[in-house]
Amino acid sequence: MKVNLTDPGLFSRGTFWPVLAWLRENDPVHWHEEDDGPGFWAVTRYHDIVSVYTDQRSYSSRYGMRLDSDPGAVAAVAQRMLIVSDPPDHTHLKSVLAKEFGHAEVPRLHALVERVVREVVREAVAQGEMDFLEVAKQIPNNVVCALMGIPRGEWDWVGTVTTEAFEGDDEETRAGAHGEIFLFFTELLAERRKNPGSDFVSRIAAERRSTGQGAERPLTDEEIVFNCNGVLAGANETTRYSAAGGVLALIERPDQWRLLRTAGPSGVPDAVEEVLRWTVPGVHALRTAVQPTKIGNVRIAVGDRVTLWNVSANRDEAVFEHADEFRVDRSPNRHITFGAGRHLCLGARLARLELKVFFEELISRVGRVEAAGAPVFNASNFTWGLRSLPVRLLQ
Repeated sequence: MKVNLTDPGLFSRGTFWPVLAWLRENDPVHWHEEDDGPGFWAVTRYHDIVSVYTDQRSYSSRYGMRLDSDPGAVAAVAQRMLIVSDPPDHTHLKSVLAKEFGHAEVPRLHALVERVVREVVREAVAQGEMDFLEVAKQIPNNVVCALMGIPRGEWDWVGTVTTEAFEGDDEETRAGAHGEIFLFFTELLAERRKNPGSDFVSRIAAERRSTGQGAERPLTDEEIVFNCNGVLAGANETTRYSAAGGVLALIERPDQWRLLRTAGPSGVPDAVEEVLRWTVPGVHALRTAVQPTKIGNVRIAVGDRVTLWNVSANRDEAVFEHADEFRVDRSPNRHITFGAGRHLCLGARLARLELKVFFEELISRVGRVEAAGAPVFNASNFTWGLRSLPVRLLQ
């Protein structure tokens, strides 16, 4: 089989699934050539992927976490931005940032999410027919903007520029959008240092991180700005694509929609996990080998780039029974949509909460969801999902 996981068309057409299935069966640690690059390893089996995620000694995140990363841009934020850092810096940064999403914050987050989601779903039901992506993107964007204390009038702009930063048509567009986000958070942080509040930005600005030598220091302005960007991006991408992808899965499988509505709120947690397994917005993650190692019987050399295909792991037949079926009552469901090990997604709890409240509201307010047009997917092999999903919500 021809394997080209860098072909955008493979993802816009949704034809990458059989390629990954073939790799799992025939070449699970596959050397992938590149026309304009050094090549990389493509790892496609669940247990191999988890082994790389959890091997902090052999693999590094600081050299980039996606295939098309700009080495210069990555170097500028490495060890200061959570997703491109290794211990001990990663450990110290996460200890500060994770407090804002920890167990103690769940009541506050739940109240915020319920308020935002109910408003969004109520408006969507009243509208009746729409492109569901316009609904799905509001949920995480509005939640994270409220969490950060961003003025309401700027929420739409924040959502638009965040999408451009990761899905812009070319590198110039994406780089320009990232620059706008960094500038926005630089100005927001300066204002919060003068007038601190109870929002996310004010709170992490007041926190201190360990130096690893028994002392502590405040986060630098750069650390705060870089990681606000990371939180904003992560919050927007996962929930938007999973909410939309989950709705499409339910439209295409009326029996699963009926099963979920019959189960009611008690059935939503399992359904959320299945939606996350099924949609997998984070298609791949990149690691760089920093010492000679092996994946199975395959030798990995220092400097080799290793890509972990989460989308493939979540369809691994050795782990998930009837892996190619969407089942809202699937349990257990140990998907790795949020990664694994120390780099488990910081916002996983918030994303689950958003999806839980969303599907609770959907099944309580909507009797049936119908397609009103053909779904359209984006062309990314990094964050993949629906770009358009015309639907009708019927009471």
